[in-house]
Amino acid sequence: MTGESSEPSERMGERAGVNRVAFWLYAEAPRAVVAGGLLAVLAGTAVLTGVTVGLGSGDPVNALFQALVGATVTVVTLVVTLNQLVLSQELGAVGDQRERMDASTDFRRDVETLVGGVAPADPAAFLQAILSAVADRAERARDAAEPAEGPVADLAERTTADTMAVRDRLAGAEFGSFEVTLAALDFDYSRRINETRRVRAAVDLPEASDEALSELVDTLELYGVAREHVKTLYFQRALVSLSRTILAAAVPALAVGIGMLLYFQPGSALGTALPVGAAVGVTLSPFAVLVAYVLRIATVAGRTLAIGPLMLRSTDRDRTE
Repeated sequence: MTGESSEPSERMGERAGVNRVAFWLYAEAPRAVVAGGLLAVLAGTAVLTGVTVGLGSGDPVNALFQALVGATVTVVTLVVTLNQLVLSQELGAVGDQRERMDASTDFRRDVETLVGGVAPADPAAFLQAILSAVADRAERARDAAEPAEGPVADLAERTTADTMAVRDRLAGAEFGSFEVTLAALDFDYSRRINETRRVRAAVDLPEASDEALSELVDTLELYGVAREHVKTLYFQRALVSLSRTILAAAVPALAVGIGMLLYFQPGSALGTALPVGAAVGVTLSPFAVLVAYVLRIATVAGRTLAIGPLMLRSTDRDRTE
């Protein structure tokens, strides 16, 4: 295809300008794997330190688990705050709820005007419908342009290829998993808006082609709004899941921490290090869960700070030069 070899990957992980493994840990990996890996490192460090350095008395163990029990209580308090944050978006007077419903309905009608039918209710299918409309406008602009080759054809080919790749990833994806959100973020609509506007400004296009590109910009803008909405819904769901998981982990963490304070007696280096390491892993589980979830949320939020044709990172700006 034209420009295929020089066109950078559309996937967000490869646009981020960070190590691929690091991005996998930050965002793509299951959160249970990230939390488990962090706990394994912390527990292993505690065992290794206990075996190599040893403990002269039970005081270091008591001091450690006093701090961990206090930290666990603090994390649980943070969970209550997170729940209040999520609930604050759902609570409101009937007038506020009516405004939310009207805004949502108006947006769906705008999308249905472009897709030419009833927009799907499933988030993944909804995004697929908008991406199909994006590809349709790009192909119409290419077909109406004279000659067919040139900037319009290159833009249409790149846009169609990118939308097809994202649509394939969205097919069958279920909302609630990170798969839908990540696939939606992979389509760099901001860059496509900038490219389309530059083509319209630089090339003297037939009226039909120019109108199709204008509709392409409108459709890309609708996709940006839909993507941000899906991302927001995922964040709310992730915060709810985070709160539930931390509360479930806090009960055994507190039980083990309190048990270590009341009943543990140091013995040999290995006999002390192994139970201390295991107890550290259990007691720090709420903290590990918090780190795993916040790492993904912060990574996605950092990559999508702006809505619209704004590029905040040099890696994105380089792609448009």
